[in-house]
Amino acid sequence: MEEGVAELERIQNQILERISVLELSYLPNSESAPTPSSFDRTIPDSDTEARLSAILRANDVKDFSFKRVPSDYYDWPLEARRDALGAASVHHLCKTIVLVNTQAQSNVVDCSDPNNSKYYVVVVQYTARFNAETVKNFLYFLNNGKIAKKKFNLRLAPEETSVKLTGYEHNAVTCIGMKTDIPVILDEAITKLDPGFFWLGGGEIDLKLGLKTSEFINFVKPFIVNCSGT
Repeated sequence: MEEGVAELERIQNQILERISVLELSYLPNSESAPTPSSFDRTIPDSDTEARLSAILRANDVKDFSFKRVPSDYYDWPLEARRDALGAASVHHLCKTIVLVNTQAQSNVVDCSDPNNSKYYVVVVQYTARFNAETVKNFLYFLNNGKIAKKKFNLRLAPEETSVKLTGYEHNAVTCIGMKTDIPVILDEAITKLDPGFFWLGGGEIDLKLGLKTSEFINFVKPFIVNCSGT
């Protein structure tokens, strides 16, 4: 009972804190007043943020940031999303998708072999057009041609499969802290962004995560593949 009351008080305090920030941002002649996008939260505001923050820090990822966005965020144009997150450009906005190899060999049923997995997670820019054929070719050569190319056919996994494997729902998927250790493919274009800091899902629909590219690569150790076009 006491724990429930304490949790309720914590949530109420967070709500009041956010209301105060919003009120300050609309006061006249308050150029120095904080705004929702610039307000720096030092204490995680959800279990998801706390869990992912702990995972990142434990793996030497130090340059990262979480930001909450409004519920209609995905109805906004990319330029508005960029501004809400303070991203360097619309090209720095990325998404994480789960792919399934629909033609995998009958003995390939999980993610135990990163080189020949039933599922892959791909991180790609919103401004890019994902090309499954390049991933197919990459996996074919990764296996030294020992597996017929027709045995690679990457398609978007059903949403229920994605949720089961990652633990995250649509628009919340991130490759950090997934329920299943799925091999990750990072589109090469993201590694060429300047500055090297990109944004992706943060585990909740209205939570976004920004990361330094080099630290992300050192931690996740993704396959880096040129798998998109503009």
